Amino acid sequence: MILLEGPLSGQVRSKGTSMAETSALPRIGDPAPDFKAVTTLSGDCHFNQWQGQDWVVLFSHPADFTPVCTTELVEFARQHDVFLAKGVKLIGVSVDSIHSHLAWLQNMREKLGVTIPYPMIADIDMKVSQLYGMVHPGASTTATVRAVFVIDPKRVIRALIYYPMNVGRNVEEVLRLVTALQTADKYVCATPVNWREGGQVVVPPPKTVSEADERLSHKGEAGRDVKDFYLTLKDLPA
Repeated sequence: MILLEGPLSGQVRSKGTSMAETSALPRIGDPAPDFKAVTTLSGDCHFNQWQGQDWVVLFSHPADFTPVCTTELVEFARQHDVFLAKGVKLIGVSVDSIHSHLAWLQNMREKLGVTIPYPMIADIDMKVSQLYGMVHPGASTTATVRAVFVIDPKRVIRALIYYPMNVGRNVEEVLRLVTALQTADKYVCATPVNWREGGQVVVPPPKTVSEADERLSHKGEAGRDVKDFYLTLKDLPA
């Protein structure tokens, strides 16, 4: 038997969790699995209803009262208002109990002066973790890896990121990713490498010879950077 890390986690799970007990990883373009769960802000959270018409960043952490996870939750809390301003809700999950979650949140408020404003799912029965393929037996059969799922208002998974247990996430990158997805949707474009909000975007490639010729005709035009017929960058409206 393995005791989850953390002085107040108070959970014991069998090491014998089989591969069959873990669900396949949801993929980009798949519907986001719906669920009901207990969270730190609600005794009965229905995920789809809670999401409403917003974007969601659903992220998992291996265990409560662990150092790397603590730094991540604190940084998500510091960026919470920035995400909200973009219509993005944050929600975390681990296989710890609600009592462990509440004690950990209280500890962060007392020791670090940070209040966690977003809900944390208590997934002690591992139902949510299995729905989203967050338990990787090669890493651990008793804890979730560091997963991030970006879900759009149509409840479609638009992006996912996985980190190992010993490497903390980059919250700025999660924010950049959501902003890029929202920008691509709004302006029907793509975003180039290292794109930041306010930067030029990639014009969709041409589909006909006439479109390719039209693209090249914009060379030297203000607000456009025509590299070739297939690669053109442009400014977005202010």
